[in-house]
Amino acid sequence: MREDKVVEKVLMKGNEALAEGALAAGCRYFFGYPITPQNELPAYLAKRLPENGGVFLQAESEIGAINMVFGAASTGERVMTSSSGPGISLKQEGISYIAGSEVPCVIVNIMRGGPGLGGIQPSQADYFQATRGGGHGDYRTLVLAPASVQELYDLTILAFDLADKYQNPSMVLGDGVLGQMMEPVLLKPAPKTELPEKTWAVRGKGSGEAKLITSLYLEPECLEVHNLKLSRKYESMAGEARWEEYLTEDAELILVAYGTMARVVKGAVRRARELGLKVGLVRPITLYPFPEEPLLKLGKQATAFLCVEMSMGQMVDDVKIAVAGRAPVFFYGRAGGIFPTTAKLVEEIEKAMAEAQEARK
Repeated sequence: MREDKVVEKVLMKGNEALAEGALAAGCRYFFGYPITPQNELPAYLAKRLPENGGVFLQAESEIGAINMVFGAASTGERVMTSSSGPGISLKQEGISYIAGSEVPCVIVNIMRGGPGLGGIQPSQADYFQATRGGGHGDYRTLVLAPASVQELYDLTILAFDLADKYQNPSMVLGDGVLGQMMEPVLLKPAPKTELPEKTWAVRGKGSGEAKLITSLYLEPECLEVHNLKLSRKYESMAGEARWEEYLTEDAELILVAYGTMARVVKGAVRRARELGLKVGLVRPITLYPFPEEPLLKLGKQATAFLCVEMSMGQMVDDVKIAVAGRAPVFFYGRAGGIFPTTAKLVEEIEKAMAEAQEARK
């Protein structure tokens, strides 16, 4: 945060606002490697981190970057890295090591199209990668999904707090539109949050206490105990679920969308309401833990759900699990960086409502 201002409202790119959120949260170390469409983030931090007494380092590769994050975060400092889909894939082994060693850090993925090199247009096709661990072994990362430039700032601060609270990697999952778009952002100090003392951190030779941070457990019984401990921790994260409900009070059809896609869906919901259709939106803000509570509750009143994504339907399974069979779940998505129009979404809304009504006969 700039020292000469306590609260400041500025017009910023999403990637830059995210970087300012990291600084406000106390991040002082960044290790990364360039990839579109997140390059403004490291470029911005290359200047701002040294101004705040921090260290910016462009690693030789994504693999090198994530292992530098592992080492720096093991000292208890707040550390971040960022990339896009292919780069996050290269970081997966290191992320698994970090989760297995219970070291907090923040990982940013500004998603692009795939699979493979795909393209640089926005996408939401890294949902599985983010919410299912992505790498080897039984582990999870906390996943936050901003839908505005302001949320890129605010949720990055929250990501650092949650990482420290659970001694676990947190991920901020955005996309190329959010990273590149400009909106007014209120830059404000991070809220004071009571967090556990980092007694686990490695402090160096002069600290007087030898500590070992590792994810290596050669005895099967010991590794199972560690896995069970981690599993209980992931279950305890359920209380961190966050979401937004929009016009759901009397909705017969509930749309589910996150991130940039949710912004487009809101417009379609308003248009559908103008046509007399009772529709609403649930926007997951956390993707892990997934907000099952509102969908389970709304499953008692809604005749159907429509999941809308910039992918081939990766969030559908989580929606179906949350709805628990109380209503049919339909899907509509675009890929390759293409957004559906409001008119097309209204068409899909009418189609889903008609199919749900037919199924109830």
